[in-house]
Amino acid sequence: MRQYPAYIFDLYGTLVDIHTDERRPAFWRQIAADFATHGAAYAPHALREAYLRACAAETTRLAQTGGCPEEEIEIDLAPVFSALYSAKGIAADAALIAETAWQFRRASTCHLRAYAGAAELLQALRAQGRRVLLLSNAQALFTWPELRQLGLADGFDAVYISSSCGFRKPARQFMDRLLTEQRLSPEDCLMIGNDPNSDMAVANAVGMDSFYLRSATSPDIAPENAAATYAQAHIDLRRLKKELLHKE
Repeated sequence: MRQYPAYIFDLYGTLVDIHTDERRPAFWRQIAADFATHGAAYAPHALREAYLRACAAETTRLAQTGGCPEEEIEIDLAPVFSALYSAKGIAADAALIAETAWQFRRASTCHLRAYAGAAELLQALRAQGRRVLLLSNAQALFTWPELRQLGLADGFDAVYISSSCGFRKPARQFMDRLLTEQRLSPEDCLMIGNDPNSDMAVANAVGMDSFYLRSATSPDIAPENAAATYAQAHIDLRRLKKELLHKE
């Protein structure tokens, strides 16, 4: 495998194993209780419906100005949580929004862990002078605390999270923003991810090589059909480090 000046990683399902569930009634009971502690009283089912309506409204607003399909839009949940408080007469400041977002994420998370070797892989690439970047479909309100919790926050030269950019993979605008701001060409980079429909697709859109890592959250597409330059049948970041650094 050739070596690249820059490596662009997906996060969830690639470096981090996570499972969340926002469908459980117990989850919405917990979130309603959290909102109530801040003076915003909702019945659990009413809070869920209000949340979904606010998300839909924010998605439509961004789609009308973003110039790409709704499925490639990524909203920021901060305005959603703000609207839920505002509907109950509460003017939520940034600290309250951040607290609410983290309570929301913790209550929905069933498990969260970095894959073995994740931090070491990032450190080894940077030690060789390679640039290491993150391009993640995620919420910044959730992801930054999780990166710190997992010890990965300092592992990247730059972090691009879809909720902060307004686009999600496979939107080409998302990758173009990274390349433009980091002054990189597609041929300088390798995209590493676990989802052919987003990670490999956004790399293909700009003519970038890609490496497919199959994980438990990957779509049911065989590696040989992933349209990736390289493929690994299952997540093994220690093996990947050897392949990227040409080490036995």
